[in-house]
Amino acid sequence: MTTPTNQPLLESNEPASNAGSGSENQQLSHGLKQRHLSMIALGGVIGAGLFVGSGAGIAAAGPSIVLAFAASGLLVMLVMRMLGEMSAARPASGSFSVHAEREIGPWAGLTVGWMFWTLLCVGVGAEAIGASHVMNGWFPSVPLWVWVAVFMGFFCATNLAAVKNFGEFEFWFAAVKIAAIAAFLVIGVLAILGLLPGSSSPGTANLTGHGGFFPHGSTGLITGLLASVFAYGGLETVTIAAAESPDPRRSVASAVRTAMWRIALFYVGSMAVIVTLVPWNDASVTKVGPYVAVLDSLGIPGAGQLMNVVVLIALLSAMNANIYGSSRMAYSLVQRGQGPKALARVTGGVPRLAVLASSAFGFLAVLLSYWWPTTVFAWLLNMVGAAVLVVWAFIAVAQLRMRRRIEREAPEQLTVRMWFFPYLTWVALAAVLAVLALMTLDADNRIQLYFTAGLTVVLSVLGWLKQRRTA
Repeated sequence: MTTPTNQPLLESNEPASNAGSGSENQQLSHGLKQRHLSMIALGGVIGAGLFVGSGAGIAAAGPSIVLAFAASGLLVMLVMRMLGEMSAARPASGSFSVHAEREIGPWAGLTVGWMFWTLLCVGVGAEAIGASHVMNGWFPSVPLWVWVAVFMGFFCATNLAAVKNFGEFEFWFAAVKIAAIAAFLVIGVLAILGLLPGSSSPGTANLTGHGGFFPHGSTGLITGLLASVFAYGGLETVTIAAAESPDPRRSVASAVRTAMWRIALFYVGSMAVIVTLVPWNDASVTKVGPYVAVLDSLGIPGAGQLMNVVVLIALLSAMNANIYGSSRMAYSLVQRGQGPKALARVTGGVPRLAVLASSAFGFLAVLLSYWWPTTVFAWLLNMVGAAVLVVWAFIAVAQLRMRRRIEREAPEQLTVRMWFFPYLTWVALAAVLAVLALMTLDADNRIQLYFTAGLTVVLSVLGWLKQRRTA
């Protein structure tokens, strides 16, 4: 059997060995337009974790959360640049799973693919639960499970119909999120400058007071760094979606090239605004969320309800994107012989069985949260707790190998290039390993690391055994 490293660069979306097996129609539709991908790329970085989850990071790190988000943002930019280089050269619905299979081996493609699928499906369940709680605050008489069923059923149905439905919803979801974060930044900067009516500039009081810039020292900074790393999850979906656009190479290149200013503006900028305008140890930062805390402190009317709407949209956007991304990853895996062949069936340009399977797993995660919230569901959350870091590590290794091969066989395909290759690739890989090592310092993070390591080992062994059988 020819190893993936020696396979020539082909023009099909997936490795040639199993392309199209079990498919009724071997081609996914190209229903995503450039405007869809542009907004997915812009809005994909803005998640519910930014609006709500960042409060825990601020409470742990204080004003130094800005440095934590900047450092993790640099890592994410390097990962996205590597992934962009590979995806622009070889667009594929399986994205990094396809690259890992070609450059490292079939076992690696199976491991990283099914791990990412599990991560997205668990995310679907968690986001459905979060969205149901938001709705319950407005309609307390309606049971939570009703909202879960409505959201799950709706987004499953829209993804079953056509890929353009996913694109349209993400376009408008992203538009609302971008408008919200842009308005917040404008209001925040005006308040910092003392130009907002009814408010005075806080100066540096909140940055230097209340224990200083590093109130909890290096320990707090590390905790904030870990929290910020996981807030960036979801950026990878745009490289999966690009394969269903008319011009995948141009779409990926455009998304990757704008990653730097998106991260700097949305994440680092908003963290700087928050810790400048409100004390990091204000109870409202974690109780109602840092964005609501800032808007309330500025006397913005209805701030809480406005942010609840934005959080709901962010959750629904993530649900929609995760159902789409998980179904395409499953489709790619099974098309390459890495899972049940039935899921590779394409009807009307959509892998509908893969959509159903991914949605079903997400709904199962919801049920587990009700049946066994502190055991089985907690184990499931822990298993995917560090999964994104494992994915990033595979991306770095695959890019190291693929870049050399493309330079030999088809250098014209390098329309996006990793900066200062191979040095920054090695820096990114070392940074991922460093973050994994830092997770061992905290008990809760240590549990997640161990569970994720267990899932990685199990999938790797299964992949290796399958690779041996088919060799």
